[in-house]
Amino acid sequence: MRISILGLGYVGCVGAACQAKLGHYVIGNDISENKVNLINRGRPTIIEAEIDELIKEAHEKKMLEATLDSHYAVHQSEISFICVGTPSSKEGHLNLNYIYAVAKQIGEALKDKETFHIIAIRSTVLPGTNKKVGDLIAEISGKECGKDFAIVSNPEFLREGTAVQDYMNPPFTLIGTDNEEAKRKFAELYKDIPGEFVATDIAVAEMMKYVNNTFHALKVVFGNEIGNICKELDIDSHKVMEIFCKDTQLNLSPYYLKPGFAYGGSCLPKDSKALKTLAHDLYIDVPVINAISISNEQQKQKAIEIIESKGKRKIGILGLSFKSGTDDLRSSPSVDLVENLLGKGYEIHIYDKNVRISQLTGTNADFIAAKLPHLHEIITDDLDAVAAVTDVLVITNKEKEFAELPIRYPHKVIVDLVRQYKELDYEGNYEGISWGNINNNKAQEDALNRDMIKTEF
Repeated sequence: MRISILGLGYVGCVGAACQAKLGHYVIGNDISENKVNLINRGRPTIIEAEIDELIKEAHEKKMLEATLDSHYAVHQSEISFICVGTPSSKEGHLNLNYIYAVAKQIGEALKDKETFHIIAIRSTVLPGTNKKVGDLIAEISGKECGKDFAIVSNPEFLREGTAVQDYMNPPFTLIGTDNEEAKRKFAELYKDIPGEFVATDIAVAEMMKYVNNTFHALKVVFGNEIGNICKELDIDSHKVMEIFCKDTQLNLSPYYLKPGFAYGGSCLPKDSKALKTLAHDLYIDVPVINAISISNEQQKQKAIEIIESKGKRKIGILGLSFKSGTDDLRSSPSVDLVENLLGKGYEIHIYDKNVRISQLTGTNADFIAAKLPHLHEIITDDLDAVAAVTDVLVITNKEKEFAELPIRYPHKVIVDLVRQYKELDYEGNYEGISWGNINNNKAQEDALNRDMIKTEF
């Protein structure tokens, strides 16, 4: 393919070198005459491992050129990559002026281009930028997005020092697009790169770079806080984290990394609190570890606010134990939810087929006796009975039987804390705790008849 890369800084230079290596003809474009001249002499614009050889090889094979003329770059290519910088302000906002400046140049170039053109945003941008760029190009060019051109979000995940290896051997290649022709072209463009080719929604692709890098930052800080505690105890911190990383079922895995309700149970609350207390006793400040329980409590409060927003006083809680398939109520976030709602005057009915009040023993029994002494009056293993007397059904555990709730109990309000459904066509009101837009039924927009105002204390 013939591609153009607008912006020959770090991302653009690496992309130009690697795409040429993959056999594509590359036209680089930049406002810097020095960068353009460097590329045209077979030299890179950055210092990076392996980049010198790749740029030199591409130059010698006449697979790479650079120009100051963006019109030429767009007209001589099928796909244009926007690779300009998005610097951060002191407040943390992104400066997207360079993105929009390049978009205007592309718009001007497309005015007199007859063939379909794809523009890929490679720079790190906020969700919504793809649409703004598309609107801007359409306005300037007079062309129609989706018909005459397409905008693709194709974020890069490169580390300085290993950028070439990261580009050529990624865990996956990600694009966000709503255009089938663009999807097909990018699948062809990246066909020789190993790893899964992932085509997803535009906004999801735009969000991924921020999620990735913030999680990487979190890992660094978490590792440092664990290291500081270990040092004070004369424990080999690197050995601790080395063993920690060997667990790819739970520790380094998708197991816990799913938006949903708060954590609970006998282990996570107790042990995270113990580690926090240990650090405190050692006079070691661990702000990330300290914030874990605070954030968990905020998620519980978020669930309460969603339930209150429905304006209904009769609430069915589907699942009281801290997770499905168990009767363990210790530190269950559902118990805290029920306790809080009862205190606010809500009428609560609970369904949990795993919890038998008469069979609870030991700390489990003591915990629930202190939290919900009259639990036996409001809990049952009859789902129909709970649904019959309540207006809001709150799913707190992911059980197979709850998949049929929209069919069995139409027009109820469903508050989903566990992402029970991937997508939904439900005539009743549905809301997820940390996700939205999965109910595609227009009846979702019908106004609720509220019988209880939000309780403020």
